[in-house]
Amino acid sequence: MGNLAVKTLDTSLERAQYYRQLLTDIAALEVMLEDGLFERNEMHIGAEQEFCLVNADWEPSMNAPKILSDLNEPHFTPELTRYNLEINLDPRRLQGTCLSDMHNQLRDLLGRAQEAAARHGDKIILTGVLPTISTRHLGQAYMAPLNRYRILNEAVKHVRDSDLEMHIKGVDEVNLHHDSIMYEGCNTSFQSHLQIDPEDFSSAYNWAQAIAGPVLSVCANSPLLMGRELWEETRIALFSQSVDTRRSTFRLNEREPRVGFGSEWETGSAADFFKRSVARYRSLISTDFEASDSLEQVNRGQAPALTALSLYNGTVYPWNRLCYGRGGKKPHLRIENRYLPSGPTTADEIANLAFWTGIMTGRPSEFDDIRKKMDFRDAKKNFFHAARYGMSAQFRWQGKDVPARELLLDFFLPIAYRGLSRMQVAGADITKYLKLIENRIRSQSGAEWKIRTYRELRKELRQPDALRVLTASLYNRSLKGYPVATWKKYTCNEVFSGRRSASVRDLMSTRIITAHENDSAALVVHLMKWNGFHHLPVLDGNQELIGLLSWKDVGELADSPEIYDMRIADLMKTELITTGPDKSIRSARELMASYGIHCLPVVSGRELIGLLTSTDIDNED
Repeated sequence: MGNLAVKTLDTSLERAQYYRQLLTDIAALEVMLEDGLFERNEMHIGAEQEFCLVNADWEPSMNAPKILSDLNEPHFTPELTRYNLEINLDPRRLQGTCLSDMHNQLRDLLGRAQEAAARHGDKIILTGVLPTISTRHLGQAYMAPLNRYRILNEAVKHVRDSDLEMHIKGVDEVNLHHDSIMYEGCNTSFQSHLQIDPEDFSSAYNWAQAIAGPVLSVCANSPLLMGRELWEETRIALFSQSVDTRRSTFRLNEREPRVGFGSEWETGSAADFFKRSVARYRSLISTDFEASDSLEQVNRGQAPALTALSLYNGTVYPWNRLCYGRGGKKPHLRIENRYLPSGPTTADEIANLAFWTGIMTGRPSEFDDIRKKMDFRDAKKNFFHAARYGMSAQFRWQGKDVPARELLLDFFLPIAYRGLSRMQVAGADITKYLKLIENRIRSQSGAEWKIRTYRELRKELRQPDALRVLTASLYNRSLKGYPVATWKKYTCNEVFSGRRSASVRDLMSTRIITAHENDSAALVVHLMKWNGFHHLPVLDGNQELIGLLSWKDVGELADSPEIYDMRIADLMKTELITTGPDKSIRSARELMASYGIHCLPVVSGRELIGLLTSTDIDNED
């Protein structure tokens, strides 16, 4: 959407104007392709760096708008949330010292951002998913104060006409309910761009699809969400579900998620690609257009902005996205790689870019038509295997199942060296950045380091502190600039920096067993006896808290015959003393003491979100 002032497609007149512009843009694109008006035989690279802002407690900040205003620098742009910003790096010709030059610019801009953030008590974190994000950071209060995000959110909600239940299962499992696009804000990426020749579109795009799984496996950096160990690159599952506009009934035309890998190899021209996209996904938003349409501009020898098409393309999120641009004398086409995560260091990110770019430009001629060499479903399966298992994945490649590390070292790394050399990239840059990839393959990815470190931290710390320490460790190591392949686990000073005064949210139990008002009283009481439960919350049919069973009150009934004739409603307490997740531990302790109780249900409204006991508080002390 860029800096466009977007608006909804509410009236028939607005829709008519928008679709006229969109169809005219596609017609103009076809003319430009047929007449050879695109830039050719020049490769440029570019990147967009998304990053997180955290406060003194290592949790999401709300200061992104203030920091952006302080920076007052055109390379910086807002993102969806108040704790994310983005840097748009200058595009560069793929040759010479382009990689190290881009690295130097990235470090310089991040340095400026660090200084601006520090003035507000914040720090910058490079990570695919910020470990300390919780559901309270995904409310609309944390949405960036920009009209275009509000309008997009309303458009997505209108199309779905229902809230979304998000489910991701890995080692752990998470079920989340959301009514906005804010879960997209959990994800930060290092979006990489590579210019392609229009005549090579289908070959280049299909090759980008074929290599996506292996490339992602060595770049995975996002294994945790809200303290749950999920996929090696959880962003893939999270982003796919966060802006899913499909209804479960499939009454809409859309049969595929707006964030996705695709369903088949591409054929034809770039214009055909966009035609298929428009057929698959409905338009969500519009803007005010120029008086002169794009086809007229082409006929006058001008390169049009293709505003409607670009706006539409910005609301569809394939992991490899085809983009139209006007960076030089002529317009160009490029592939935007959206699956590479942010972090954990700038060196790792530039290495990821170099690896992907090298494989793209080093494509062996035998893969010019990948459709003859590989089933699309294998490419898609490889991608999701990489997202789930990282470098522990096995890939289907040339008719064989090959371990990720073997395929990366023996096949793709040599191709990357050849590709960058073919583009006359400086030998020192090639060696420097591809060596980082090799070291990572032989040692550890960012995802593997995070999982090992978090598991170690959980042996010593409660979950909230462990997540803060993990985030502090990411920050400290990123500042030093050492690539992730060399990282060791946390140190004592990082443990100290992660601790803070606990709140109810920090100590409450969230994995709790509950009873429902219609359950068998005998069964529930025996469950409490067998498991040593002192308290058991009771929910109604709407999953709202309506009562609490205490072993002190029901224990003597466990072995009595009367229990079989009793109802849960006869046994539970209905006058409940509850607390909120952001209350202090001191207030919770005082509440228990004043009422002579040892358990507090933790609620948000009437929804039960946790249970805090006196034992939890005593263990903290």
